[in-house]
Amino acid sequence: MHLLLVEDDPMLAEAILDGARQIAWAMDHVGDATAARLALADHAYAAVLLDIGLPGDSGLTVLKALRGRYDPTPVLMLTARGQLSERIQGLDAGADDYLVKPFQFDELWARVRAVVRRSEGRVVPVFQHGSVRLDRSKRVVTRDGVGVPLSAHEYRTLLALLERPGHVLTRDHLQDVVYGTASTVESNTIAVFIHQLRRKLGEGFITTVHGRGYMVGEPDA
Repeated sequence: MHLLLVEDDPMLAEAILDGARQIAWAMDHVGDATAARLALADHAYAAVLLDIGLPGDSGLTVLKALRGRYDPTPVLMLTARGQLSERIQGLDAGADDYLVKPFQFDELWARVRAVVRRSEGRVVPVFQHGSVRLDRSKRVVTRDGVGVPLSAHEYRTLLALLERPGHVLTRDHLQDVVYGTASTVESNTIAVFIHQLRRKLGEGFITTVHGRGYMVGEPDA
């Protein structure tokens, strides 16, 4: 299991990382919201352990950006005692569970296992367009039944297009879905992902609507 820990307290973070190593779980660690958004844009994690009280932007901002791009990765919030309002905001924003500090590590691991199990039991849509199939529950893309390896950025670009067939999605919208609204990237980055997807899925799979953006399928009436 590969997890992301977002925690600014270095002593607590090191203790959690050490505990994860003892049970043979892989865990990446970042200490602020900006680094968390970048990590979540570049990697697919089994779950995220998210501290709400981060320096700068709140962990709630990270959570809202994650859910805003339709990413169902399970999120376990880590909160300080007494922050009831933030826990409510987090759950309303799409967190799967929360744990109040200080906590026992046995309970932390049990809650992580629980949110991952629940995520695996969700009914997650499968998108099909022509010979291309995207299974969100497994994060697998196939063409004519054969697996197509995609980068995390290519996968999110394709998912955004398949979720709204017949609709034109602008470059700026796709950039926000892939990287989050706070990120600054090169202006031609989305065009590169579209080029790679066409190479892997077929030149005619994604249509360029000049001056507007990109789409799959026939335009809605």
